[in-house]
Amino acid sequence: MSFMELAKNRFSTRKFTKQQVEKEKLDQIVEAGRIAPTAANNQPQRIYIIRDAEKLAALTKLTPCVYGAPTVLMVTYDTTEDWQNPLEEGVHDGVVDAAIVGTHMMLEATELGLGTCWVGYFPPTKTAELFHLPKTEVPVLLLPVGYTAPDYQISPKHYSFKPYDTIVKEL
Repeated sequence: MSFMELAKNRFSTRKFTKQQVEKEKLDQIVEAGRIAPTAANNQPQRIYIIRDAEKLAALTKLTPCVYGAPTVLMVTYDTTEDWQNPLEEGVHDGVVDAAIVGTHMMLEATELGLGTCWVGYFPPTKTAELFHLPKTEVPVLLLPVGYTAPDYQISPKHYSFKPYDTIVKEL
């Protein structure tokens, strides 16, 4: 499958089966995130694998967006390791790096026949506290991963795009 086919076939899964993701597939997904490009190759990302039922239940109390997935990947970045832009104070790339990592993992999961949903609807501070993350780590996204339920209906919004000239501008 070409990259464009892969990108077009990916959709947000909001209903999963209980089937666990095989270790080999999970390893491939995590590896896709591990090797993702980051600013200055600083690699500030951390990828947490959440599979424990109690931890998933606790996470579900913070956000409804786990959707019954048997696995959730949490991507954070370490504020002491992300690239700091020397041309402007306060500009750094930790969130961007984490987003690139998340995108790589999401697309790898799609290639492996798994569903995902990029989740930003969660409280980062409470989530960091729940999982006892170091104070220097900032959670950026949650990525529920698993097998899409057979009766799941893809959101009609998935097929809706703004016109090209609304998004793309030549300067």
